[in-house]
Amino acid sequence: MNGTVEHLVLGEREFVIVGTAHVSRESVEEVARVIREETPDRVCVEIDEGRFRSMRDNAAWERLDIVKVIKEGKGFLLIANLILSSFQRRLGEGLGVKPGDEMKRAVELAEEMAIPYSFCDREVSTTLKRAWARCGFWSKSKLISALLSSALSTEKLEESQIEALKDKNELEGMMNELADYLPKVKETLIDERDRYLATRIFQSQGKKTVSVIGAGHLEGVKTHLVKLTAGELSTDLSELDRVPEPSVFSKAAGWLIPALIVALIVFGFFHAGAKVSISMLLHWAVINGSLAALGSAIAFGHPLTILVSFFGAPIATINPFVGVGLFAGVAEASLRKPRVCDVENISTDITSLKGFYGNRITRALLVFFLSSIGGMIGNFISIPYITSLIAK
Repeated sequence: MNGTVEHLVLGEREFVIVGTAHVSRESVEEVARVIREETPDRVCVEIDEGRFRSMRDNAAWERLDIVKVIKEGKGFLLIANLILSSFQRRLGEGLGVKPGDEMKRAVELAEEMAIPYSFCDREVSTTLKRAWARCGFWSKSKLISALLSSALSTEKLEESQIEALKDKNELEGMMNELADYLPKVKETLIDERDRYLATRIFQSQGKKTVSVIGAGHLEGVKTHLVKLTAGELSTDLSELDRVPEPSVFSKAAGWLIPALIVALIVFGFFHAGAKVSISMLLHWAVINGSLAALGSAIAFGHPLTILVSFFGAPIATINPFVGVGLFAGVAEASLRKPRVCDVENISTDITSLKGFYGNRITRALLVFFLSSIGGMIGNFISIPYITSLIAK
């Protein structure tokens, strides 16, 4: 058999694990062949039920309320999901394969053959939230830059390069690079999910199971299945399903910048007089508002959205319960309401920068994201500047 298919006999159970590349035509064919040949008691797939349902449901985007998403603070989560999806879709362009086609084929074949199947992955929202929560400030900055670079990338791989992603040596090299660059992200996206997938596969019923997972999880899942069979590993996944609470420092950080700005302006009033204090306040508001507005302008936001960003940024800074991205994103989505074509074309629009800007749904998310980044940078720049005004 191909090296991406592993047979594991543990006690009275047999686990057949198919390691795939998520945009590989060969993987889709291999999955179908293995399920037909093995005729297992159960098929397990590396996807959560929500993602699979949206993948099958072409009308899912029609029910998306972008204003509600932004108001509920899920804008960053959605844009990260879209960027990751767009990167995978670009890799699969020209190959006639969409991300997750091998998972979809596994379920379709299981249904045809009347084989029970299980969704064994953790919910993607939980994985992304855990990855973000476990990152420090520097790691979050690197993660944002990685997402931006993938969004701007025009990279396309040949089919042979896609297939090489299933090679053990190639995978080890990629995992080592990710571990060096973003260790907490690698731990959350790969290591935790190795255990999660293995546990859900182990808990599934049937003497023979065919599991379809990304090749990057193959070795980890095998290791954990052996430990689970030997009773060396708990099957309790509650900890891995929990999003860590923000630390005391993280909670305090939201109030730190507004408290510092107010303290500096008050100090300026008593130390150098009302004129200097007012000058500090105006300079801070202009710098903060201008960079938030610049973020909206870079996203090609509506002129009124840019104005909302400018005036909303200082208000959002002083009140940590809201962000300038909320003001700007909601304004953009309200001023340029998503059209039917935006909903219909979003799956293809996310594969290019032009599409991201042209689609009103993704543009509202870009406005939300870039205005937030601009306002944050504005605060970091303005604080040392207004501090210097006291000494003049």
